[in-house]
Amino acid sequence: MAETVNQRPDFEDTSIAFAYKSDKDLKKAHFLFKLMNSSFLVNIGTSLTPMVMRWGVPVNGLIRNTIFRQFVGGESMEETGAVAELLAKYGVNVILDYGVEGKSDEESFDKATEVFLKVIKYASSNEHIPFMSIKLTGIARFGLLEKLDAAAKEKLGYTGLLHTGILTEQEREELKRVKYRLDRIVQFAAESGVGVLVDAEESWIQDPMDALVAEMMEKYNKAKAIVYNTFQLYRSDRLEFLKASHKEAREKGYILGAKIVRGAYMEKERERALEKGYPSPIQPDKPACDKDYNEAVDYCIRNHKDISVIIASHNQDSNLLGTEIIDSLGIPHNHPHINFSQLYGMSDHITFNLARKGYNVSKYLPFGPIKDVIPYLMRRAEENSSVSGQTGRELSLIRKEMQRRGLL
Repeated sequence: MAETVNQRPDFEDTSIAFAYKSDKDLKKAHFLFKLMNSSFLVNIGTSLTPMVMRWGVPVNGLIRNTIFRQFVGGESMEETGAVAELLAKYGVNVILDYGVEGKSDEESFDKATEVFLKVIKYASSNEHIPFMSIKLTGIARFGLLEKLDAAAKEKLGYTGLLHTGILTEQEREELKRVKYRLDRIVQFAAESGVGVLVDAEESWIQDPMDALVAEMMEKYNKAKAIVYNTFQLYRSDRLEFLKASHKEAREKGYILGAKIVRGAYMEKERERALEKGYPSPIQPDKPACDKDYNEAVDYCIRNHKDISVIIASHNQDSNLLGTEIIDSLGIPHNHPHINFSQLYGMSDHITFNLARKGYNVSKYLPFGPIKDVIPYLMRRAEENSSVSGQTGRELSLIRKEMQRRGLL
């Protein structure tokens, strides 16, 4: 039962955080996070698992009952739907993500488009799945986006990103197909009342992606936010880009859809910048990233009339800041333009305590065949092992709840 009083959420309340987990599931989570607390074991696991899967070693059962069950909704949309129904009982919605990594050929892109359309159709049948997530590299060739990005930076500037004079005839046709696929997805989502969150990716393909998403927002976000761009605030230029995107949206009369994250790809970005001799786009340190992220939270909430924001963060301070700004401005906790989100299997103490106070909060819930979501699972294991304090925090909260239940 959601509370709507203006009272700050208590992220230490594990009875709310883990109410949806049985004693058995809580013990499994405890075991898994203990394993992920060892960098040595994580390194071995992330190295060996993809290999043994390729070799056909029968490890599906082991993976399904451990890391897969913790971080993935299921192998099918129907299995995932059962998880969505469970979360809904506690006031938590779902962002549905088909967790298969993109290929690089036109046939695969067309197939991915059809899968995204099926995901939208399924989401539209469940009021607790208001959003779905896509990667543009699932429907567009990385090399094409890279060429557009590089040429634009050298010659055309941001406004020329999708001008096709820099492309061969074959590439122009390729870009037309990308636009057609994206338009099909967003149009069907608009008709179905489902939001589409477009993931951010590497900085050297991001500019044309931003331009493509802006085109879709201008077309489909007039009355309500349907398509959302993702702003990675670990990049030092993204706060200003967020504000510039808002200015453009106001001038053109549409609602800016903004999912704000700290970001991924940090090591890859720094290594490439060093290798190619250009300034790293990454913030100089964590405090700088936190400062920009929190300023983005503040900016989006204060401009919630024409920005629909998803505060996608596992950082307690940033989530708490969001709730404090909402209360200070007298905004209803369930305002449709303000949403919070965390990954399924992580930060339950944030998700469920926000939901208890009546905020719009979702779990990012991937699904797909085990063999296809292995890359996603390996990233979750590495993230929990490498992010300072992440696994320790999860473990301490799980132990606290196990002690409360008399399981330790």
